[in-house]
Order: sequence, then C-alpha cells, then structure tokens
Amino acid sequence: MADERNTTAVDALRAAYGAFTAVLADLGERESWQPTGCTGWAVRDLVFHCLADAQRGLVALHTPAPGPADRDAVTYWQGWQPGTAGAANGRRWARVSASMFLDFGRLRELYAQTAAAAVHAAAAADPGGLVATQGHTLTAADLVRTLAIEATVHHLDLVTDLPGAAGPSAAGLATTRTSLDGLLGRPVPVEWTDAHYARAATGRTPLTPAERRLLGPDADRFPLFG
Repeated sequence: MADERNTTAVDALRAAYGAFTAVLADLGERESWQPTGCTGWAVRDLVFHCLADAQRGLVALHTPAPGPADRDAVTYWQGWQPGTAGAANGRRWARVSASMFLDFGRLRELYAQTAAAAVHAAAAADPGGLVATQGHTLTAADLVRTLAIEATVHHLDLVTDLPGAAGPSAAGLATTRTSLDGLLGRPVPVEWTDAHYARAATGRTPLTPAERRLLGPDADRFPLFG
C-alpha cells in the first residue's frame, strides 16, 4: 500500500494515466469488444469515457475560476451517485460516441495523446490556483487528484475481462483510498486492499455480511460514490 501523503497530485495522475495507457497499448480490435466492469460498456466504450474525462481535465486546467472553491478531492464525489438519470444518459452517450471510431487504434492513440497533454498541463499549473469544472470550483491540485481517482477506478473496470493485464498504479490507488476515507469520515475499519476498497466503495463489489458488521451503520452508506 503506497503512502499517498508522499505523493503529489501530479505524481498520482502521471502514474494513473500511465498505467491505463500501458494496458491499452497491448489491446487490439478484438480486445476492444471485451466487457468491462461498467454495465453495458465494452472496452472501447470505457476508453472513450476516460478520453472525455482527460479532455475535461485539460480544459479545466486552462479555465481559471474566481473562487472560492466549493469542492475538494473528497467532496467532489458527493454529487456522483449510481442509478441516476444522468448516469444512464452518460452510458448511452459513451456507447454511441465510441461506436464512431471504426478503428480502435485511433481511439487508443487519441487517449494516450490526451492523457499525456493533461499530465503536462497539470505539472505546469499552480497547485493552489482555482479552476472550474462541471459547475464547481476546485484547486488545481484537487482537480488533478479527482482525475487520478477516476482513471484508477476505471482501470479496475478495464481489466475485469482482460486476463494478465496489469492493475492500476499504487499511487492512484493510494489517492483513491484517501478520498474514500474522507467520504467515510474515518479510515475504513476493514482490512481491504486498496483495489478491493475502491471496488466495494463504488458499488462494484457487494459487501459481505462480515464486512457489514465491521462497518456498522456506515455499511448503509455504501456505495460512497459510483
């Protein structure tokens, strides 16, 4: 388990995007149709969604905001819950948009280029500078952490049906754990790996009866976001 306290936001994003890009480098057209951990999405649909998120981050890092900040790397996730109309619409939009790439290689390359550009922009940004995204204002560092978390959680989705594919980066997983503990309000009282914690806290893995007992009343708050 990595120590997120010693990892900068940019380090976490570079590691998260780098790990995701490395998995894509080994995937061809056939693998792009494999299912993922996201209901209804094949690999190519998920990659398009992650491309859109990297693009959003790139735009946000060049969109200064007057402030004050109304979200951070923890509270940003409070507005993202599974089972909403917005989530369903997003799934459909990604499927339709990804289908326009007749060659998966083009989508894979566009993701790699955009992710690299987002990391470059993150490294050049003032960590304390305020930026705007999705109707909220965050510091650049907090925005970058949310991008790393998004990529890390979706990396877990990406490799669900890709035997032998490497998992997310340790830095991305550690950053994810920190924000999940922030949402929970305390360090999670279950001895989960970072990867299992991320799956359980985002509704990808159901809680067992034993885990519910250890979590106590907090069990009913899961998923913390999704």
